[in-house]
Amino acid sequence: MTALPELTAVEVHAEGEPGRVITGGLPLVPGATVFEKMTWMQDNLDHIRQLMLREPRGYPALCCNALVPPCDPRADAGLIIMEQSEYPPMSGSNTICATTVLLETGILPMREPMTELTLETPAGLIKVRADCENGKVTRVTFRNVPAFAVQLDATVELPGHGPASVDIAWGGMFFVLADAAQFGLDPTAANGAAVVRLSEALRAAAAEQLPVTHPENPAITGPTISQLTAPPTDPATHGRGAITLWTGRPGGGILDRSPCGTGTCAKMAVLHARGLLGVGQDYVNAGPLGTTFTGRIVEETAVGPYPAVVPTLSGQGWIYGTANWSVDPSDPFQEGFTVGDVWG
Repeated sequence: MTALPELTAVEVHAEGEPGRVITGGLPLVPGATVFEKMTWMQDNLDHIRQLMLREPRGYPALCCNALVPPCDPRADAGLIIMEQSEYPPMSGSNTICATTVLLETGILPMREPMTELTLETPAGLIKVRADCENGKVTRVTFRNVPAFAVQLDATVELPGHGPASVDIAWGGMFFVLADAAQFGLDPTAANGAAVVRLSEALRAAAAEQLPVTHPENPAITGPTISQLTAPPTDPATHGRGAITLWTGRPGGGILDRSPCGTGTCAKMAVLHARGLLGVGQDYVNAGPLGTTFTGRIVEETAVGPYPAVVPTLSGQGWIYGTANWSVDPSDPFQEGFTVGDVWG
């Protein structure tokens, strides 16, 4: 009755952001690097991304990860990240989710009190340190790819709002960042619908008016994701961020439930470029739910023509279930569906 392949996945979230991790059932994904594997999967196996993320098996806020064999001999595992509208080169919350699954399920050996491992992502090698206690990963800290600001205080024309001041920065994805105060909007979970509408307009305007290409990989373009920033409300934090992920439908977006790891790194790059955050300083970023990621700039570097920083990012993940996913050959929704009531 059931058509193969059957996919095995672990359900996990990082500070609120769900990141389903596929641990078995994937066909062989060829490629000389994990970036090539990601590209091949996008061209040939995109139905798996749609199957996992769209209804009835998925929902708008869900991300998904595929564990694949690494290509670089220095790596312990490969990671392909899938979101509703793209295959991001890197993701902080998904790195935390994948690390938690790799160690807590025994795919890689856990060593207490601390386990070190290396993930090969499409963006490059990511060194990870996991604090572990009694079989549980209690904290994941990873050294991200270099982050850099491309434009500061640029202007985009925003339909319905007029000119808006924005920054464009890379933190593992290309972000358009804007101070929420200029729109009279507080980027809280309660204001999520308004945040998403504004952020999607920002993303679309910036992609059209301020397109950017990664200087070391021209296949990576953007900005593909937006971030509204605001001052802290908790003295234990340094700022707030609300990140909106596009759902792939016109006007559709979903609020990142976590503080967003790559978004935190992009924000730190912008702060460093303005002289507001130095090497060795922590940046505690709060998301819409009040959960936090802690970033730190550990060194300065350069990426092509851009001054850059190397950030670390810390947070925690929690496994909340496991599942075997299959497709009945008579199921009319072989690749899932989206509906405009919640998807845009």
